[in-house]
Amino acid sequence: MELEELQQTDVERPRQPPTSNRKQTFLILLGCSILQLPTWGLPMTFGIFQDVYDNRLTLSGSKSATGVIGTTLNGVMYLSMPFLSTFLDSGRWARRRRQVAIAGVGICAAFGGAMIFSPTTLFIDEWFRDGNRATAYSVTLSSKNIVGTACPFLTYSLLDRLGFRNAIRIWAGIVFFTGILGIMIIPTKSTSIQHTRPRNIPWSFMKHKTFAIYAIGNIVFSSGYGLPQTYLSQYASNVLHLSGILSTVILAMFNAPGIISCFMMGWLCDKSYVSATTNTQISTLGSALCVFLLWGLNSHEIPALLILFSIGFGFFSGPYSSAWGGWIKDMEREAADNNEAINTGMVYGLLNGARGIGYVVGGLSGVELLKVGAVESSRQWAYGTKYGAVIVFTGLCSVLGGWSILWQGHGSKAARRL
Repeated sequence: MELEELQQTDVERPRQPPTSNRKQTFLILLGCSILQLPTWGLPMTFGIFQDVYDNRLTLSGSKSATGVIGTTLNGVMYLSMPFLSTFLDSGRWARRRRQVAIAGVGICAAFGGAMIFSPTTLFIDEWFRDGNRATAYSVTLSSKNIVGTACPFLTYSLLDRLGFRNAIRIWAGIVFFTGILGIMIIPTKSTSIQHTRPRNIPWSFMKHKTFAIYAIGNIVFSSGYGLPQTYLSQYASNVLHLSGILSTVILAMFNAPGIISCFMMGWLCDKSYVSATTNTQISTLGSALCVFLLWGLNSHEIPALLILFSIGFGFFSGPYSSAWGGWIKDMEREAADNNEAINTGMVYGLLNGARGIGYVVGGLSGVELLKVGAVESSRQWAYGTKYGAVIVFTGLCSVLGGWSILWQGHGSKAARRL
């Protein structure tokens, strides 16, 4: 009996979702949505900077290597999130989330973005633990896509009128203002953590195939997902010879459809109208078809096809992250069936880490794929341009990113321990 009592003191007491009224719920969603701007404004519009590096600035060395900057920017952010989420989800650091987010605003770079985003996801995880969590995640993801739709025009205007250095200075000011505003809006008592001492972190979910299947599929899909964001504006400029503003419009169209589709997928997961695996399959197969049939065919000659690709790929690939809410529900059920604890906020951070690995792999691969260039047997198609290998790689990653469906289709077998 004494041993049992000692074990209980080493574990955080069960956390109850914070009690909230509609105003508080609105404020936390509003604050977390505003924080998507300082977090993702630059990473989601890096294609505009990529075009500037390629066509306006005088740089020594291979300009193709600049493509690594955008994917590495995303990669560093995502790879930081598992560590930040783990530290901020338990123990005394859980009470430091707001301070960490404020420090992230001050850093105003890749790791700083992760310091803003990780507390945001943990606030949402705790606030909506009793229901509608996937929908809440999707509201912030839709806001992220609003940022990705509006910021290309803002970035292009700043670069065109003020030049590179002044544009960066203005952007730093925007990040500071919106970051502090978003943090101030979030209710101060948004967590209800009670503990006697820092609790043991439950890692038992990693014994099951479900997490491994979703994580590996996430890495593969993300390896290709970041490449259109990086090279689409450059492709429009160099291959179709479109103006800078039209290239910006195409990049904005890449993000705009996700405003709707992200919310739809999260809502469907919460209502259990469609399973998480089905949502994932729709996202990955739809993305792959857009790559192979729209970007890969005559997009090098017909601008309308490139526009359709941008809209279609954005619609299907954007909500891939919205399916994570459904994935986490699957892992929660699995943990309950095995009488195990699970930190859902930390799991969400680990899924972001898996995406970060994919971004880094994709960024490094993109540079080498540009060197490979055209697919020789497809000169009459866009595959025959210097972006041919990039297009093929993106499409294959989209297909293989849904491979988890093949395993999850076996039902409960996927939940068995390795």
